[in-house]
Amino acid sequence: MNILNLLKIAIKALGNNKLRCFLTMLGIIIGVGSVITMLAIGQGSKQSIKAQISEMGSNMIMIMPGTENRGGVRQSADDMQTLKPVDYQSILDQCTLLSAVSPSVNSGGQLIYGANNYPSTIYGVSPAYLEIRKLKVESGSMFTSRDIQSAAKVCILGKTVIDNLFPDGSSPLGKVVRFNKIPFTVIGVLESKGYNSMGMDQDDVVLAPYSTIMKRVLAIDYIQGLFASAIVEEQTESAIDEITGILRKNHKLKETDDDDFNVRSQQELSSMMSSTSDMMTILLACIAGISLLVGGIGIMNIMYVSVTERTREIGLRMSIGARGRDILAQFLIESVIISITGGIIGVILGCGAAVAVKGILNWPIAIQGYSVVLSFLVCTATGIFFGWYPAKKASGLDPIEAIRYE
Repeated sequence: MNILNLLKIAIKALGNNKLRCFLTMLGIIIGVGSVITMLAIGQGSKQSIKAQISEMGSNMIMIMPGTENRGGVRQSADDMQTLKPVDYQSILDQCTLLSAVSPSVNSGGQLIYGANNYPSTIYGVSPAYLEIRKLKVESGSMFTSRDIQSAAKVCILGKTVIDNLFPDGSSPLGKVVRFNKIPFTVIGVLESKGYNSMGMDQDDVVLAPYSTIMKRVLAIDYIQGLFASAIVEEQTESAIDEITGILRKNHKLKETDDDDFNVRSQQELSSMMSSTSDMMTILLACIAGISLLVGGIGIMNIMYVSVTERTREIGLRMSIGARGRDILAQFLIESVIISITGGIIGVILGCGAAVAVKGILNWPIAIQGYSVVLSFLVCTATGIFFGWYPAKKASGLDPIEAIRYE
């Protein structure tokens, strides 16, 4: 008997029990739909995290003072003074793999303008900080190297700070705001960047010359950190090695001495976030995949029932010449039709659910082509695997005993 005839018989047999057939498909439909939706949400989150990290500067390198033990007590990195302005100058002059370097010092306090005040953090940086952090001045201008040399009391404000200090919508340019009683003239406004992937407001920021913050606000002669940007992302690790060599030489560290500084890159953060996202996606997909297993068991159960109900039909077909392999093929085709049809409906449901999640909850999604292809392969394998044993049982029936079956 050819495949086309077996296919017609299988479709007719399934059509006689439409409701039971649909209920059998339900496990496959839910399983496939859940897997596609979970993978879409997981991959969407991963891509969103990567995009936001890229906006912060995917090739950004952070150099911070290290920690050490004093009297058995580990000191905080904030208390360390291992990074000096000379280290910044050395890295700026000697590093060949960096496109920009900026010192960083900061202080928290109250910003005041007229009757309005707002708690924020003022960051002392150099003009290169804008390139490193992918920031742009929307209006006004950035302070210059001349302002750094003179420790000028000028600053650039973020949108959040402006909204709180100038609620009437007036321009802050040229206005004088006070930070812990120290007056700063506003010379620029930063373009809004919103919240990052960690939920931090990137517009809640005030930038000023690092020399001003060191001398006039903190009264220190060391820097709290350095930000740098590799020429290209692929050279980030080489740039880190170059920075490490320069700092160890500056700090006169022996080969046996540990670094008294820490160098980190955005790639480490990106890899960590991506691995966490992948792990959660796999976990969710495995949980959703349990529905496929349940659906497969449902197919096996229904095919067993079908074999029992159609025992006399099987006996009659075998008595007029149908071979055991024809019976085996018929029942296998039925189980595969159930699983593939359920898979198609599941794919449509999964893609629809992913789009609904994006539209209603505004979550990032990325429907993966491989998840759709994999669903069909899994569905086909599920139909064959769970349909084979009942089909084998049907093909092994004795025709005479089958005809006598009541």
